Amino acid sequence: QVQLVESGGGLVQAGGSLRLSCAASGRTFSSYHMGWFRQAPGKEREFVAAVSRSVGYTSYADSMKGRFTISRDSAKNTVYLQMNSLKPEDTAVYYCAASQKISLSASRLQYDYWGQGTQVTVSL
Repeated sequence: QVQLVESGGGLVQAGGSLRLSCAASGRTFSSYHMGWFRQAPGKEREFVAAVSRSVGYTSYADSMKGRFTISRDSAKNTVYLQMNSLKPEDTAVYYCAASQKISLSASRLQYDYWGQGTQVTVSL
């Protein structure tokens, strides 16, 4: 089992940047695919980005490509989401998730563990 704690959210103006962090407990961090999802008020939770457990293969939702970068640091048991050129529509609660499934996935159903989320608000 793994516990996930997100941090780094906050209020930023449109065009600004934020870096989210997700600290994972336990020794088996390297055995999990890691993902970021987000949920805006009244909307379903949607995929943002994911990084594989071994070679660090990454996957992004189309609307985040070129603006967001996911990375992981196994020495620190932490996964990051660097968000640049933020827009008001990026406002949401951002969740970190861990998957033990064989393949990297954009489906929230494939993730086994979730953090509590961190709020990101982008103002005009």
